[in-house]
Amino acid sequence: MQGARQRGGTLIEVLVAMFILAIGLLGAAAIQLNALKYTDSSLMSSQATFIAYDMMDRIRANPDVDYSLTGLSAAPSSATGSDARQQDFYDFKTNINHFAGTTATGRITVVNRLVTITITWDDSRAGGGTQTFTLASRVAVDPVAVTP
Repeated sequence: MQGARQRGGTLIEVLVAMFILAIGLLGAAAIQLNALKYTDSSLMSSQATFIAYDMMDRIRANPDVDYSLTGLSAAPSSATGSDARQQDFYDFKTNINHFAGTTATGRITVVNRLVTITITWDDSRAGGGTQTFTLASRVAVDPVAVTP
């Protein structure tokens, strides 16, 4: 009689162990899912940073041209090889659309020599909602007036 009791106790122990293992595996899967979401969010932030710095470098290479851009809709819809500014705007728009889709926005404001580049995108997939990256920098030094 006592032997039958031990077998039942062992079966319950196995079921409890399987239950604990299943809970642990579900927890590990949830952690992996969160890691993937946050990695994707971090990648999008990095891409926005690269695009903004690329555009800032293009503006620095051509500091005497007005690079104000009210939005991506004002950027040209096709590449133009003759005008560097229009080509830069097209590349800016294309880069933003490729990394964040057509719902993302980009804006460039120029006040005197201070350039501010703002990129906004939807990061709701990672639970972050709308994210914005802003880069501001002076692109050139105003010439110093020389008095005779």
